[in-house]
Amino acid sequence: MKVLPSSTQTRNDPRDFGTVRNPFRPAPSRVVPATRNRDRQRGEGHVKAIIWTLILASLVYVAVKVLPVLVNEYEFQDAIQTIARYASANRQDNGKIHQAVVAEVEKDGLPINPEDIKVEGASGNVNISVDYSVTVDLTVYKWTLNFHPDAANKSLF
Repeated sequence: MKVLPSSTQTRNDPRDFGTVRNPFRPAPSRVVPATRNRDRQRGEGHVKAIIWTLILASLVYVAVKVLPVLVNEYEFQDAIQTIARYASANRQDNGKIHQAVVAEVEKDGLPINPEDIKVEGASGNVNISVDYSVTVDLTVYKWTLNFHPDAANKSLF
């Protein structure tokens, strides 16, 4: 039988470390084994992490492919709205408006034929409408995005 040192003794032997109980610390209610419970761990957390990582990676891939097309459409919509405003203010004819829209299409590099651009203008009222589609290759699927930008501006008089 091993004799426990008293609280006044110094600990000279490393084996005596932890043998004296601190009176201010409560005694443990139960002893928990240091080994983990291997029955409950089946690797399910790893599968979920892999699935969520694949979902996140596919969303980033789709965003990288689709966002530039959407930004180009937004910029083109803004450009034809500006063209319609200036055409209404400057009383331009339909031919000049059509040429300005074709120049904007060529500047942005959009897949639009000049025949797809419809310009209607009478007495200062200008309506510009364009219908086009862009096919985005997502490797496993080809996604066709249809766009219908239009702009209208009424004259002040």
